[in-house]
Amino acid sequence: MSETDFDDWLQAEYAETQGFTVLIVLLGLGGGRVDLLKSAHLHVIGDEIHWPDMAGYLDGSGMAWDAVALFRAGREGLVADDVARDRLDQLVRALNGDRTLIREAAFFNRDGLRLRLDDAEPQPPVLN
Repeated sequence: MSETDFDDWLQAEYAETQGFTVLIVLLGLGGGRVDLLKSAHLHVIGDEIHWPDMAGYLDGSGMAWDAVALFRAGREGLVADDVARDRLDQLVRALNGDRTLIREAAFFNRDGLRLRLDDAEPQPPVLN
């Protein structure tokens, strides 16, 4: 049995794809705001990583983050690094304009539990 929602999500995604590239967006939450902090991509080639290891990887960003949004880079599973970088750049630009796109992500808090994004007041774009 998995300990977190993240573990369940990762196992299900890996079972479906046998490997995929994930676009990672670290988020700051507070005062009704969702702030984009940092982003990266990661190639998932197994389902052995668990939430404490993933949280440690995210902590390595040096950012004080509250949540993470994980998006598959594409239906094709694994994508090349240059493709992942381009898709991540497009995603971050889109998120700067519309935070509700987070609803399409696997969205987790610092404990690896799923979050839901509810409607809020519009926010001005924040540039990274």
